[in-house]
Amino acid sequence: MTTHGFDRDYWERHWRQGRDGGPGSMGGNPPNPYLAREIGGLAPGTALDAGCGGGAEALWLASHGWEVTAADISSEALARAADRAAASGAGERVRWVEADLGVWDPDTRFDLVMTHYAHPAMPQLAFYDRIAGWVAPGGTLLIVGHLHATGSGGHGEHGGHGGHGGHGGHGHHPPAEASVTSAAVVARLDGVEWEIVTAEEQARTLSGHGGPLHDVVVRAVRRR
Repeated sequence: MTTHGFDRDYWERHWRQGRDGGPGSMGGNPPNPYLAREIGGLAPGTALDAGCGGGAEALWLASHGWEVTAADISSEALARAADRAAASGAGERVRWVEADLGVWDPDTRFDLVMTHYAHPAMPQLAFYDRIAGWVAPGGTLLIVGHLHATGSGGHGEHGGHGGHGGHGGHGHHPPAEASVTSAAVVARLDGVEWEIVTAEEQARTLSGHGGPLHDVVVRAVRRR
């Protein structure tokens, strides 16, 4: 089994290879559809996009009134995001941060912490534990990840944006160490501390990808 380091060099190479701007390329992907579905009804506040990739989700939040901190390990990804922000008109509500999310700590908690397909150089579930700690009491955690499937079918196509976290088509199935199940994510969230709002596994299609994307979506609210 191939193991990916998901370190800074890996993600810089990953984003340089996704510069073409063609169908399914990382720089041009629309915001993840789960974002509007899960967050669209919330009152705007402060948000952290953990592994922002090309910035589509961060800019969607900013355009809906959120004050966003968008962090990614890849300077290539952040350069793409800055270009997109300049064209969007919503960039003034976003603070871009180059950071290794395995060691970086924000200096505040947020009303919303979200991540879409981020894989830092640490165990995937431990990463989710880490970002959950950055949610303020009463705030929301939104995790969108790759579904881990066993058996001959393997894993769903790698989708989303790529980046330390993000969404770009790797052109291969996501490696096991970067994929989870909804049950595994929910099991990490203490039922006394968290209210689970959404916990599901979905398949969807994305233009430029050859097959369906198999996603895990978990939304939870911190009770205290």
